[in-house]
Amino acid sequence: MRLDNIKTPAYVIDEAKLRSNLEILKSVQDESGAKILLAQKAYSIYQTYPLVAKYLTGATASGLYEAKLAAQELGLENHVFEPAFGDEEMKELCDVCDHMVFNSLNQLEHHRSVWEKAVKEESLSVGLRVNPEFSTQEGHEIYDPCAPGSRLGIRECDMPETLPEGVEGLHFHTLCEQGFEPLRDTFAEFEKKFERFLLPKDSARRLKWINLGGGHHITKPDYDRAGLIELVKYIRDKYHVEVYLEPGEAIAIDAGYLVTTIMDVVKTEKYPVLILDTSAACHMPDVLEMPYRPPLRDSGEEGELSFTYRLSSRTCLAGDIIGDYSFDKELSIGDRLVFEDMAIYSMVKNNTFNGMALPDIDIMHEDGEIEVLKEFGYQDFKDRL
Repeated sequence: MRLDNIKTPAYVIDEAKLRSNLEILKSVQDESGAKILLAQKAYSIYQTYPLVAKYLTGATASGLYEAKLAAQELGLENHVFEPAFGDEEMKELCDVCDHMVFNSLNQLEHHRSVWEKAVKEESLSVGLRVNPEFSTQEGHEIYDPCAPGSRLGIRECDMPETLPEGVEGLHFHTLCEQGFEPLRDTFAEFEKKFERFLLPKDSARRLKWINLGGGHHITKPDYDRAGLIELVKYIRDKYHVEVYLEPGEAIAIDAGYLVTTIMDVVKTEKYPVLILDTSAACHMPDVLEMPYRPPLRDSGEEGELSFTYRLSSRTCLAGDIIGDYSFDKELSIGDRLVFEDMAIYSMVKNNTFNGMALPDIDIMHEDGEIEVLKEFGYQDFKDRL
């Protein structure tokens, strides 16, 4: 890796690892018949979309801007879901998307006069998000769409007896960074609760597709891909529907780094604190929100190796702490650190709190060469205000 001379802080996309993930997903598509979409809420570095387009079916968006990005830069199937669509957005969404998922019957009917025209022109397929009321999260309620009182998806008791006119698909999204088994169990619950909509193929108002959402760690080495392939085949064979998966993490997991430089070392009554030119609050918000401990190259757990440091930032937020890490050598001002698995939920969530500069976005090509895709400066900070 030729990272020594890049300007820090910088996100670095690993092209070889990204391609490896995409190859795995393509094999799952080919063997199962599923259609896999890039969930842009996790990863939307559109400069790599030409590579993504060689392997996947399309993308899914969480609103108008992501939908427009996929339409302009990917040009494949374009799906969108949002808990509520703005009236002023609906016409443009119908123009750029071919699949649209509504979160409630209220939203479906409120926008019917607009989306129905696109459905009649056969340029749009409409679905509903349902809530199987089957939680698989442990300790992370913020990421649990099936928690009591959830606003995401329609419960079985609130669904009509038959699909509303114009609805062709059902969607659920209940997982977060999980293996196959929670999906298997969730689908069994979905199948039981919503079986009246899984109509035979000769029905006048039949279901045409099911979207199993995201949160699937399909490209992790220990993921049961054979189990996923069999489940998709079962759904397609029994219910004669298209099956969609929309992972974000799986596409870019372990496919990026955040390279940072030590600016200062502050002595404290516990561990020395490394002041970095990056920030948890600004550049990797999941560290504080999840909370999440990002992997750091050539480091160990607190106290595991000879020298333990607390890694922090140059923002004024006292809690802007990345974590306690140990190293086999003493670190100094000017040394570089490489955080791993930084392609997902980093660039899409970062911010300029405290006037912190946004990191560059680089790509490391498969030959090891680094290309700068995007640089940010003062004007980017000012334009956000």
